[in-house]
Amino acid sequence: MDDAIRKKLIEKNEKLVNMVIERVKRDFFDDIALIGLTGSFSHNDFHEKSDLDLCIVHNAGYGKLWDTFIYDDVGYSFTYISWDNLESKAALERVGVSALTDLHIIYYAEPDDLERFIALKEKAIRLMAEPINKGSIERAKRHIDLAKQEYANIMLSTRIGIVRYASSRLSFNLINALVSLNNTCIKQGVKRYLDELLKYDYLPDDFYNKYMSVIESKTIDDIRTASLSLLSGVIQLNDMMCHKYIPKPIPTYDNLADSYEHLWGSSRHKMAASIASKNKSYAFHIARDIQGSINTLAENIGTNRIDLMQHFDSDKPEVFMDAFLNATDEIALEYEKAGRKILKFDTFEALYSYCMDPCLIA
Repeated sequence: MDDAIRKKLIEKNEKLVNMVIERVKRDFFDDIALIGLTGSFSHNDFHEKSDLDLCIVHNAGYGKLWDTFIYDDVGYSFTYISWDNLESKAALERVGVSALTDLHIIYYAEPDDLERFIALKEKAIRLMAEPINKGSIERAKRHIDLAKQEYANIMLSTRIGIVRYASSRLSFNLINALVSLNNTCIKQGVKRYLDELLKYDYLPDDFYNKYMSVIESKTIDDIRTASLSLLSGVIQLNDMMCHKYIPKPIPTYDNLADSYEHLWGSSRHKMAASIASKNKSYAFHIARDIQGSINTLAENIGTNRIDLMQHFDSDKPEVFMDAFLNATDEIALEYEKAGRKILKFDTFEALYSYCMDPCLIA
C-alpha cells in the first residue's frame, strides 16, 4: 500500500472517530463509558478495505449509536461490550481478552471510567504473567468440552456443510484451549491465529499438520479423521499439563473423612440389589454412580483412580461388584495408614454413644 492510500485511510478513520465521539457526547454521555480502537488499524496491519474496529464499553440500560452501515464500500459494525463482560475478561473467563489488554482508548466519559478500565486491564495482564496453574488448565478444559460437543456434531451429520462448520467451531474452541494452556490471549485477531499459536510453548505434537488437516480436508470422512486427531492432541496435552502443574492431593486423616462410609453405604447394597433382581438397567446406572464416586475421591483426596467400568458386564454384574469391593478395601487401607477409624457400628447403643458424645466426634 502506497503512502497516499495509507494517508487517505487514516484521515477517513479520523473523521469517523470524531463523528462517533461527537454523537456520544451529545446523545449518550451517561450510557457510554469508553470507546477503544482495536483490530487491524490498532495493530497497523490494515488493507484498503479494512473496517474500523471500535469497541464501545457501555453502562447498564445503554442505547446503541448505530447497528451497522456501509461507507465508501466498507461495512462498519461496532462492538458493544458491558462492564460485566470486561470483568469476566479480566479474570480470563471469556475469550477475546485482548479487547481489554490491547484496547487503545480514544474516549472516556469520566476519569473514573478510565481508572476502572485500567484496573481491569492490569488484572488481566497480572494473571497472564503468572506461571501455568490449575486455573489455566481448568479454563482450557472448558474449551475442550465445547470442542467435544462439536465433534459430536461432526460425527452425527451426513451433510458436508454442517460437518465442516462443526469442524471450524471445534478448531476455534481448541485454539481457545491452547490460549488458556499457555496462559495468554490472542492479540492480533483471526488473520494471525496460526502465526501466534505457533509461537506458544505448549502445543500438541505435530500441531501444524493436525491443524491444517482440518482446514484442508475434502470429504466428510477426512474432516472426521482430522478433527479427531486435533482434538485428541489437545486432550493429551491438557492431560500432560494436569500431571505437571496440578499437584495431586495426598490422602490424609482429614480429607479421608466420610469417604469410605459414603461409598460403602450409598452403593454397596444398591449394587447387590440390582444383581439379585437381575435388573440390568439398575446395575448399569449404579455402576455409573460408583465410578463417579471413585473418580471424585481420586481427584479431591488422592486415592487411586480405579477403572471399575472396565469390569462391567450386564450379564455378569457380580464381576463389577467384586472389583468395587476391592476398591473399598483400598480406601479402608488408606484409612488405616492415616490412623482414621471407619465409622461402622454393630449396635444402636454403640452408635448412640458415639453420636451423643462430643468428645468422641471430635
